[in-house]
Amino acid sequence: MPVSNGLGGLFQSLPSPDYSKMLSTAVLLGAVTIAIVATLETLLNLEAVDKLDHQQRVSPPNRELVAQGTGNIVSGFLGGLPITSVIVRSSVNIASGGQTRLSCFIHGVFLLTTVAFFPYLLNRIPLSCLAAILMYTGFKLAGPATFKKMWLAGRQQFFPFVLTVIAIIVTDLLIGILIGMVIAIGFILYGNMRRPLRQVTERHVGGELTRIKLSNQVTFLNKASLMETLDQIPEQTHLVIDATDTTHIDPDVVDLISDYQQDTAPARHIQLSLVGFQSPILKNDLSHDLSVSTQDIQAKVTPSEVLQLMKEGNARFVRGEKVARNLIQQVDSTSQAQYPLATVLACMDSRVATEMIFDLGIGDIFSVRVAGNIAVDRTIGSCEYGCAVAGAKLLLVLGHTRCGAVMSSIDLAHQGKSALEATGCEHLDSVTSEITQVISADTTSEGERTSANTAFVDSITEANVRRNMHQLMEKSSRIRGLVEDGSLLLVGAVYNVKTGAVTFLED
Repeated sequence: MPVSNGLGGLFQSLPSPDYSKMLSTAVLLGAVTIAIVATLETLLNLEAVDKLDHQQRVSPPNRELVAQGTGNIVSGFLGGLPITSVIVRSSVNIASGGQTRLSCFIHGVFLLTTVAFFPYLLNRIPLSCLAAILMYTGFKLAGPATFKKMWLAGRQQFFPFVLTVIAIIVTDLLIGILIGMVIAIGFILYGNMRRPLRQVTERHVGGELTRIKLSNQVTFLNKASLMETLDQIPEQTHLVIDATDTTHIDPDVVDLISDYQQDTAPARHIQLSLVGFQSPILKNDLSHDLSVSTQDIQAKVTPSEVLQLMKEGNARFVRGEKVARNLIQQVDSTSQAQYPLATVLACMDSRVATEMIFDLGIGDIFSVRVAGNIAVDRTIGSCEYGCAVAGAKLLLVLGHTRCGAVMSSIDLAHQGKSALEATGCEHLDSVTSEITQVISADTTSEGERTSANTAFVDSITEANVRRNMHQLMEKSSRIRGLVEDGSLLLVGAVYNVKTGAVTFLED
C-alpha cells in the first residue's frame, strides 16, 4: 500500500478523472461488470447477514443497492475502488456485538484512519495472514455443517451448491454465480419435466375414478409426460383432470387436453371431467361426477358395499389421504334431492364429525347425533326415516372413546347421584339413565368402576353401542323387517378420538 504523509497527503495522492474516456467501451463494460458483481455480492451478503443477525431483522435490499450505487459513483470520481457489502466484515461486526448501522460507520472510520496514518503497519502484515483470516471466516460461514444440511435437503440442492462453490473458486465470483444459476435452472427444469402431475385412483360413492392432478406450473416440457400418462388410461375409465392448484398451463398442453377431451376420450369411451381450468378453450365439466350419491347409485348399491365404502373412507382419513371433492358442486347437485347411502347414529361429541372421519361428502349419509348415541324414541324415529323412507342401506351405531356422556354416567353411578343433583341440569338424566342401565348390567369388568379406569370406560362404551343396536331392533318393527330381509345392514362401531380409526364390532 502506498505510504502517504497524513490525511492531506492521502487526498493529494488521489487521481483526477479523465472525462474523455467516460464513454469508451472499456469503461462502460467495466461499469456494467462492477454493477452486476457488486449487486450480486450485496444481495447474497444481505441474505447471509440477516440469518446471522441475533434479532433476525430484515435488511431492505433496495435501500442498500441505492446507497451502494451512490457510493460507487463517488468512489469512482475520487479514483477509489468499487464498494460493496461484504460478508467478512459484516460477520465480524456481528460477532463483535454490533447491533446497529453505527458499527459499519465506525468500521469505515477505523480503516480510513489506518490507511491515512498507519499505512506502514498495514504493509507489515503478511498477505498469508490475511488469507488465513479470510479462510477461517469463510470456513465459519460454510463449514461441514452447511454441506451436510445441503446434502440432507436432497441432490437438487446439494449438487448446484457444490458446483457453484467450485465454479467461484476456479473462476471468479460473477462467472461462478452465473454458472451456478445455469446449473440450478437445469435442475429445476429437469425436476419440472419429471414431476408435472400426480395420478391417483379414488373410490367414491359412485365408483372408482382416476384423477390426474396437475402441478402448479405446466410447461411445454411436461407435454410428453402428460401425453404418455393419458395414453395409458384404460378404456371405460372415469377420468378427472384436476387443475385446481395450477396457475399456468402452456398453450401446447391446453391443445393436448382439448384434443383428448373432444376426440380421444369419446373414442375410448372414457368419461372425462375437467376441474379447475381457467382457460377459455377448456371448459370445466363435471357431468361425470361420481362423488355425489344419486338415486341410481342408491338403488344399485348393496349394504355390504356401503359398509366397505365407509371402512375404506376411514382408512383414508387415518392416512391423511382424503378424496378431493368440489363441495360447492355437491351443494348444487344435492339441492333438489338427497339419496344418502347410510344413516349414522352417533354421539354429539365435537370430535366425532361423521362425514369427515369416513371421508364422505355432502348428501352421502344421514347423521343422527345425540349425547351417548342412545337409541330413544326420537332418535329411533330419525333412523326409521333415514332407512325406511329415504332408502339408506346401512344403519351404523357409532360410539367413541373418551365419551363424556359415558364417563359422566359411570362416575354418577359410582357416587350414587343423579345428573340433576350433580349438575343442576333438569333433562340430562334422560341421557345418563340409559347408559346407567348398561353399567348396572356389567358384572364382568375388573378394577375400579370409575372414569379413571380406561379399560372399564371402553368396555361400557362398546356395551352401550350393542345395547342401542338391540334397542333399534326391538323398538322398531320397520327397521327389524329391513334387517331381516337383507335390505338393511345394522352395524356397531367405536371411533378412537386419539388415532382417528374406527373399529367395527363383530357380532
